[in-house]
Amino acid sequence: MKLLAITLVVHAPDPATGTLVPTRERFAQVVRSAELAESLGFDGFGVGERHERPFLSSSPTVLLSHLAALTRRIRLFTAVTTLSLLDPVRAYEDYATLDHLSDGRLELIIGKGNGTAQRDLFGVTPEDQWERNAESYEVFRALWRDQPVTAETRFRPPLRDAEVWPEPLQRPIRVWHGSATSRESVDLAARYGDPLFSANVTGPIEPYAALVDHYREQWGHYGHDPALLTVGAGSAGLSIAARSQDARAAFEPAFAAYLAMQANIGVEPVFPTLDDFVRRSSALIGSPEEVIDKVGRYQERLGHSVLHVAAEGQGVSEQTHRHSLELFAAQVAPALRRLPGPPVWGGASADPAAGVCESRVTDSEHRAQRAVPVGSE
Repeated sequence: MKLLAITLVVHAPDPATGTLVPTRERFAQVVRSAELAESLGFDGFGVGERHERPFLSSSPTVLLSHLAALTRRIRLFTAVTTLSLLDPVRAYEDYATLDHLSDGRLELIIGKGNGTAQRDLFGVTPEDQWERNAESYEVFRALWRDQPVTAETRFRPPLRDAEVWPEPLQRPIRVWHGSATSRESVDLAARYGDPLFSANVTGPIEPYAALVDHYREQWGHYGHDPALLTVGAGSAGLSIAARSQDARAAFEPAFAAYLAMQANIGVEPVFPTLDDFVRRSSALIGSPEEVIDKVGRYQERLGHSVLHVAAEGQGVSEQTHRHSLELFAAQVAPALRRLPGPPVWGGASADPAAGVCESRVTDSEHRAQRAVPVGSE
């Protein structure tokens, strides 16, 4: 199993003290988190993309470029790139540049995104968001793989033998599809033979597992090699201590913040108590042994070979969360790396049999697809 640390760069007052750190300091915290993740041996560090309060992750390419200059080994993830909101040509330019600046350490997780405010900001509607996401991905994918590109598009000007620069370093790049509640992202991933990343954070495992099952079915439907099917999964929180009661106590402020947020937006919490949250959510709260057992149980159901944990703790101090990450790296990660699952690393230029999840669509089929209207499938 490969291990990622991910942040959405939430910028909100500390629930215990009410203090809101300056924006500059909040970005500095993210930098420290990435450097810590690399020093602890994590395989990847991810930055989300949100365009509304309380997030500071509206420019993931800028932030990841900075992190690329400060790190040397760790792979850099988008979590997720909201292609439904973006012009795919501009997104391609940004990410192809970042691919070079990171020496080919870029990994993309794409998705339609969440939030009414950011939809309104970009003039996207709930009715067309999935179609925009699919069209943007198809254009982005075509540009990355084989130019010039011709595409009949609905949501941006059509492309006519378009060439866009720079050429990327990784040919092709691995693109994961973020999956939360709908089958559309699952179907898109399966159609193109791409890996799936289950959010697995806001509810119990059952609906996420159902979507992963559907992904497996669709993967076979599209004729892809079963050995290359790859799933990643998130976790809802992290608090590890030698004694489980200490881990729970350390997480109590974060859970109180969760309940307060649910109350503020008028939503009944999925997990009304901390005990219920620890028991039924994907949160990794407890002793190292308890966390290993829980990840193993989830892995049996989801079959994932990549796991993300929170790079930063909301409602707990930076030092407290650092301690959890250190315990995770020292006492949990070695056991998780032995869990069964398909290999997923090796760089996008590696042989697919070595673990890179590739589509079986041929180059000639790619060229043929560029002659049909994007999104027509």
